[in-house]
Amino acid sequence: SKEKLFQIPSVKQTIGSSIRGWKDFWECGGAVDLHKSKDIRAAELERRIVLSQYVSAIQSCGSMPPQETGLTCNSWHGKFHLEMYLWHCAYLPLWNRTSLLERSLGWYKEHLKEAKANASRNGFKGAKWPKQVAYDAIDSPSPISTLLIWQQPHIIYMLELAYYSNKSVQFLREHWELVKETADYMADYAVYNPVTGKYELVSPLIPAQEEHDPRTTCNPTFELEYWKFTLLIAVRWAKRLGKNKKRDWLKVANNMAKLPIQDNLYLAHQNCPDTYRDYNRDHPSMVGAFGLIYSSRVDTDVMQNTLDKVIECWDFDTMWGWDFAMMAMTATRLNKPEMAIDILLKETPKNCYVTSGNNYQKLRTDLPLYLPGNGALLLAISMMTAGYRGCNENLPGFPKNGMWIVEYENIINFPY
Repeated sequence: SKEKLFQIPSVKQTIGSSIRGWKDFWECGGAVDLHKSKDIRAAELERRIVLSQYVSAIQSCGSMPPQETGLTCNSWHGKFHLEMYLWHCAYLPLWNRTSLLERSLGWYKEHLKEAKANASRNGFKGAKWPKQVAYDAIDSPSPISTLLIWQQPHIIYMLELAYYSNKSVQFLREHWELVKETADYMADYAVYNPVTGKYELVSPLIPAQEEHDPRTTCNPTFELEYWKFTLLIAVRWAKRLGKNKKRDWLKVANNMAKLPIQDNLYLAHQNCPDTYRDYNRDHPSMVGAFGLIYSSRVDTDVMQNTLDKVIECWDFDTMWGWDFAMMAMTATRLNKPEMAIDILLKETPKNCYVTSGNNYQKLRTDLPLYLPGNGALLLAISMMTAGYRGCNENLPGFPKNGMWIVEYENIINFPY
C-alpha cells in the first residue's frame, strides 16, 4: 500500500494562509512612522525600513541561516556565512518577531555535534562555529574561513536577545547547551599572558576587517570587547539556570587584554599602528566595540575621535551595507543623533537601496541584493527609536531639532 507522506494544501488554503500570515506579520511586528517629519530624508528612510522588513521576511527567515543574497541567487558558491547571521536576523526579537528567528536557531542545535568536532579537531574545548557553510555545517575551503573568529559569539548575543523578548525559563533550558559549548570554546581560545595577567586573542586570526595579515593580527579591538561581552552573557545564563559552569568564563571575561589605542584612537588591532593610513578600507570594526555592544571599558572620547577619524579618512566605496548601520549605532550611543542619521543615509555605492528595498552593492555585479544591510538597518533603527539599556532618552538616534517626528510601536529597547 502507498503511504501518504504529506498533505499538499489546496490553492485556496495557500492563498488564505498567505493572507493571514502577512496580516499578522504587519499588524503584530514592529512599525515606524516618519511621515510627519520635515527632514526631506524621512520618506526615504521610512521606505527602507518598511521594505527591509519585507525582504528580510521572505529571504532571511527560513530554517537555516540565509545566504547574503537569500533565495534570489547564489552568492559565495551558494553558502551562507555565519558571521553575517547576526546582521541578517538579530533585529527580529526587538521587532516582536522572535518566532521568525527561532526557525533558524534550530540549525545551530542540530549541528552542535559538528561544531564540537570542529573545536576538538583544532585542539579546543567546546563548539567552534565555522564561517562559510551549507546545510551540513561543514567548513568550506577558504583562506579566511578557518581563521575568522567574530562569528563565534553571535549565537550567544542573539540567544540573549531572544530570551529578553520573552523571559522564558524554558527557552533558557532549551538553548543552554549552545551557550555553554560556545562559551567553553571562547574561554579556551583566549590565551593567558603571564606578563600582563590578561587574556589575549593572538595570531593566527582574522578579524571582522579581513584586510589584515592573520600571522601578525593580535588583540583586535572589536573582537576583544565582543569576547568579554558575550562571555558575561553566558555567565548570566548560568546564574539564571543555577549552573556552576561559569567560573572560567568570568575569569577570562574580566581579564581580557586592554583595547589598543594610539594617538587617542582605537586601532584595528594591537599590531596595526597604520590603521587610519594603510588599512582605512573594508569594515571599520573598531567602532562596533561601542555600538553593536556596550562596553564600560571604552573611553567615549576616544571612541568619538575614532568615529570622526573613520568618517574623515575611510574609503567608503570599500565598505559594505551593514557598516553604515554599525556606525549609526555607535553615533547613537555617543549621543550624536545627527551623525547617526547622516551615516545611516550616506550616499555611497554600497549604501544604496533600490526600488524593491534591497540593499544593492553597486560595485559588485554579483550582488544585486545584500540582505545583511537590510537586517543591520533594522537593528540600528530599534536602538535609534526604543533606545538601549541605561539610556533615559526617547528616540536617542533622531535629532531633537523639530525636523524629525517619529512614532513607533512593538519595538523593544536594546537590552545592551
